[in-house]
Amino acid sequence: MPTVEKLSIALPEEMAAMIRGAVDRGEYSSNSEVIRDALRDWTHKRDLRNRGLADLRRQWLAAVADDSDGLDPDPVFDRLEAKYSQKIACAAPAKKVR
Repeated sequence: MPTVEKLSIALPEEMAAMIRGAVDRGEYSSNSEVIRDALRDWTHKRDLRNRGLADLRRQWLAAVADDSDGLDPDPVFDRLEAKYSQKIACAAPAKKVR
């Protein structure tokens, strides 16, 4: 069994009530189990973010190292402008004819 270290934490009343509620409803067997589950989720989220940042760094470095001419931005902006102008026109309420 892994070594267990006891920590004391201070939580806002609302969070403490949420933890007690989860235990009272039988979702968890103890307050510690709730915190361990939350820490596993937090660790997973941090790992995903760090992997995403590492991937973004790789892409950025590849883009910086790329010495190709790239795209002419004018046609790209023209397509975007046409696309979103059409979306705005479709979303605008129809005018009443009198």
